[in-house]
Order: sequence, then C-alpha cells, then structure tokens
Amino acid sequence: MRCMRAVYASTIDVDDPLAALRVGELPEPDLPGPDWAMVEVRASSLNHHDLWSLRGVGLPADRLPMILGCDAAGVDAAGNDVVVYPVVPDPADPRGMSILSERYPGTFADRVAVPRSHLVAKPAGLTFAEAACLPTAWLTAYRMLTTRGRLDQAGSVLVQGAGGGVATAAVVLAVALGKRVYATSRDAAKRERVATLGATALAPGARLPERVDVVIETVGAATFDHSLKSAAPGARIVVSGATSGHLPAVDLRRVFAMQLEILGTSMGTADELRELLQLCDTRGIRPVVDTVYGFGEARAAFARLHSGDTFGKLVLDHQR
Repeated sequence: MRCMRAVYASTIDVDDPLAALRVGELPEPDLPGPDWAMVEVRASSLNHHDLWSLRGVGLPADRLPMILGCDAAGVDAAGNDVVVYPVVPDPADPRGMSILSERYPGTFADRVAVPRSHLVAKPAGLTFAEAACLPTAWLTAYRMLTTRGRLDQAGSVLVQGAGGGVATAAVVLAVALGKRVYATSRDAAKRERVATLGATALAPGARLPERVDVVIETVGAATFDHSLKSAAPGARIVVSGATSGHLPAVDLRRVFAMQLEILGTSMGTADELRELLQLCDTRGIRPVVDTVYGFGEARAAFARLHSGDTFGKLVLDHQR
C-alpha cells in the first residue's frame, strides 16, 4: 500500500479543533471509479471549513481519519497543470453533493482523487499557490457578485467583514470590475489593508456615502441590520455565511418597501471557476495571500487560521 504525507482529522474536538489535527502519513486514496483521476498536489489553501471539520461539522466520527482540505492546484497524470473543483457528486448526501474532505479525502496531501470533469486547466499566468486560493473562497465571492448579485447591473457594493477569505476576494474582484466598493471591519489594521485594495474602508455600522446595489454578507447577525439599511431600492443582499450568528432580526417592512432581494448562495459551479481563472489571468488579478507555509508547517497555518488574525488566504506549498 502506497502511503503519502497528509494533514488530517484524527478525532473530533468541538472545543479545541487544533487538538484533533494530525500531520503524518496515510494510505493514498483509491480512485472511486474510472471517471476519477489522481492529481499530484503542488499547493493547497486553508478555509474555515477545515476548522469546522475538526469540530465535526459535516464530518461524522465514522469517517475518520479524514484528510482535510478543499482547495488545490497541481498536475494530473498527463502532466497538465490543473485546478481542482472541490464539489463532488454524493448521492448519499441530502444535497446530492459534498465537498472534498467531507466524504472523499481532501487536498492536504501529496495526492488527491478527483472526478476528471472537475479538473480545470490552470492558466500559465497563475502560480500553483495563487490558483490554489480560488476554488472555495474566491469562487464563492465571484458567484456572490456576478451570478447572484448581478454586478453588471450595479454601480456600488458593500462588503461586510473584510479580512476574511470570501470578503477580501469580493473587495478585490468588485474593484477590478470597476465598481465603487465600501468595506467594513472591526479591526483598524484590516481597514487600512482594505483601503490599499481600492475600497472605502469603514467601521461596522458606519453610514455610507450612498446606498449600494449589492451587499456581500458573510457575517450575519452582527451586520445584517446595517446591510438592510445600506441597501438601495431593489438591491441584492447576497448571503454565504453567518460567522456572528445565523438568526438576525430582519425588518420585513424595509425588505418589501425597498423591494430588496435577500439571496443565499454557496460555492459556485465548475464553469464559474473557469470564468474566474480566466478573469484573474486576463485582468492581472491575484489573490490576497496572508502567509505561505511549507507542508510540514501545516499546524502553524491552522493555528493562524484559528486565531482570526488573517488577512487573505493561507497557503500550503507542498513542494517545501
């Protein structure tokens, strides 16, 4: 049996997810079928999904040990540079799909098995580390802005909670697409960083110079009232997370009087990932990277993610 390096959940720990994390060797995954392919991973990136997995959210104990990680870029068996689209069919899941590391082994390993149709060509202009940042957080932000938020019909955008992976991606993409962008953060240092990306940085709850056409909402209860009050008539409030709580008070009178749309979304499609890769390549857009760690430094990368101090993506370089 061929073994490989892997970063994996060995147990479930709701209170201390880092205690459930292991870095070691595990058997190479089997190919579930003839339409699957093996990818040699060159770089991967962390998401909060990985911490939730260590807490047992979406990962029951009977699937342990489970290799973590959703995002990766690498090389397929034919020598092609590829980016992994991490949403895979899963008839056993009520959604009809799951994300790598929920039922099938994830990307924090030397090799990962993926459906062939989920391998997207990596543009030569993007490094493996840059491309590995895109399939989850950046794809979610892209779909929020374009498919759900209909950014082509908008002039202005509010991004709540800038600093996290999705929110920071939304700022960069909306600025690159020529929109007026406002972004909030509780952290003064992060507001300074956001301003360098081209957004008007504001404290949470601050009054905007204008009402916006699209709101990117990943924070939830702490910011949702501000999102409603900042929305222009007919605006789209696009929700992909609720890190501060999932049961905000909603003033329904404002929703119907202003004809607002509250839209949920999650991840994106493989075609949207292709569009995003092409956009980044042709426009010179590059992901905001907080820190690149060697593969053996995975525990330090998880500790930084858990700290909440990150600005942008955390990357594992599998060649270091």
